[in-house]
Amino acid sequence: MTAAALEIAGLTRTFAGPPAVTALAGVDLTVRPGEVFALLGPNGAGKTTTVGVCTTRVRPTAGTVALDGIDVARAPVRVKQRIGVVTQYNTLDRACTVFENLYYHCRYHGWGGREAAGRTGELLAQFRLADRAAAMAQTLSGGLAQRVQLARAIAHRPSMLFLDEPTAGLDPQSRLALWELIAGLRAQGITVLLTTHYMEEADRLSDRVAIIDHGKVLVTGTAAELKQRVGADTIVELQLERLDDALVARLEALPPVRRVHRGEHGLRVFGTARDGLIPPIVEAALPYGLADLRIHEPTLETVFIQLTGRELRD
Repeated sequence: MTAAALEIAGLTRTFAGPPAVTALAGVDLTVRPGEVFALLGPNGAGKTTTVGVCTTRVRPTAGTVALDGIDVARAPVRVKQRIGVVTQYNTLDRACTVFENLYYHCRYHGWGGREAAGRTGELLAQFRLADRAAAMAQTLSGGLAQRVQLARAIAHRPSMLFLDEPTAGLDPQSRLALWELIAGLRAQGITVLLTTHYMEEADRLSDRVAIIDHGKVLVTGTAAELKQRVGADTIVELQLERLDDALVARLEALPPVRRVHRGEHGLRVFGTARDGLIPPIVEAALPYGLADLRIHEPTLETVFIQLTGRELRD
């Protein structure tokens, strides 16, 4: 059996107050070699703290983290040699060009000058940055800067890459371009731990997903497995001018309806089948000022709502 690329056991992190804050409350995770593993949850769920411990920047209050069998708290230098890190913030050296950011990163990791220059040329081609090699880092757009940061993170050929909200704040085009590059890393055998609060990002990029909230892992599995746990084939979203318990009760009594979730501006109706579901829902909702109706399949946000009773973006 192949050893885990990353093994997190009973991980706890409490920050001193007042008041004291428990960012992680017993996280257990196993990331397999070569997979893209997504840690999905809202802001403040504990995603960044988890990555901070795994990358030696945050010391755990309790529990252990082993990367390739190496305890990250006991051997941080060995761990740093084996990992790459990309955050949502621009950490490029603004006094250097794109080429120099990549080249000096390789030199920092002990590569010789010729070897570092050769590797830099490879990365410039791989990440479509050759035409920006002489550009100063401070002149790059957000999307280009993240592309350089991703190239720099794998420059020394790490065994594991940590991506902490890497597409936060990027425009849709830049986000899609970065997704393409991240997906390509799997072919290189790099294990990836991705933190995100974007459902589509986790769904599209990951082999497996863990949903985290309030410092605890709620559920782990493939995106398909997690969606199956919802127990619904169709979800109908209703936007209403007013909400009433009587309407919820009436909808819950419909044969195809499994359950109804009440939100701030409307309802989500979970149905076991689409046939025959919409007409009685519309009939029941019209007296309550039905403003909009949308039909879709379960998503990872649906799973989060089922587990927590609130929306992922809350």
